[in-house]
Amino acid sequence: MLALGLALSFYTAWTLGANDAATPTDCAVGSGVLSVRRAVFLFALFSSLGALTHGYMVMKTIGKGIVPEVDLVGCITTTLAACVWVTLCSLRGLDISITYSVVSSVLGYGLVRYGLEGTNLGVLAKIFLSWAASPLCSLMLAFITYKVVSRVLTPYAGNLRTRRLLSCLLIAALCFSAYSFGANDVANATGVYVSVSEKVGRVPGKEAMFLLALLGSIGIALGGLTLGPRVIDAVAFRITRLDLLAGFAAELSNALVVYLFTALPYTLFGYGLPISTSVASNGSIIGVGIAANGLRSINLRTVARLVATWVLTVPCTMLLSGCFYALALGTLGLAP
Repeated sequence: MLALGLALSFYTAWTLGANDAATPTDCAVGSGVLSVRRAVFLFALFSSLGALTHGYMVMKTIGKGIVPEVDLVGCITTTLAACVWVTLCSLRGLDISITYSVVSSVLGYGLVRYGLEGTNLGVLAKIFLSWAASPLCSLMLAFITYKVVSRVLTPYAGNLRTRRLLSCLLIAALCFSAYSFGANDVANATGVYVSVSEKVGRVPGKEAMFLLALLGSIGIALGGLTLGPRVIDAVAFRITRLDLLAGFAAELSNALVVYLFTALPYTLFGYGLPISTSVASNGSIIGVGIAANGLRSINLRTVARLVATWVLTVPCTMLLSGCFYALALGTLGLAP
């Protein structure tokens, strides 16, 4: 059963890369600096590095923060619920929040297994607050960054050296964004298996988190290289038009917000916050779009569709996870 669960975890990581490869790469592709193929290659490399070096910060939150622990049956049903939802949305080219999917699946499991009193409401409150704050932070930071950088560089915008500098900075921002993405999002694929790996696999905590991060990083890279371009096209070109300056401001702002929400809460509280990197990325794109051309430049229909999908993710994955877990217990003749 542990092998089955880890196989599902790897599949989750694959879907994560397939759907969220757009998060660090959308600005570089949308502004024409990199082709989709080259952008996805950089995404695969640097997201793996982020997962292996900082992935443990959010793994602890997913695996032991929301509920006391996730048992083996819960790991499988929680992962399965997230996989089903993410796969359906990815096949339709929808840029959903995989963080919302996984956290809500864990919450659905927790309500069946432990009841409301058994869930850590303090951690949940911090997570929900971060979900609201992260897109607003990235939007405002991108708006300010664009205004400041454009004031400095606009007089030299026609200069070839300036354009080359911006292109290099945008690629560097993509790499930093992919690194931050891997650090925050690998927990979505593997975090629920921390306790199980310690108890069933008899692997100490730190080693377990590193091995799970390695498994997740491989899956994320493969997902980005296979289905990633489908969602990149949806996000890179349909929210607003991006030039070099706008792409750099948006990507840098997104990377900073994701990294800070990963590392700073871990330093202060011992739990990195699993924010939605895709929501933060889209917030930064909207921020530079407003800063450059006003609200009229934003495709509000696309934004409304994205928001509706994110909101719908929470109850759907909670219900799927809770039903899958209850059904599995009934099939195995176990009590919650």
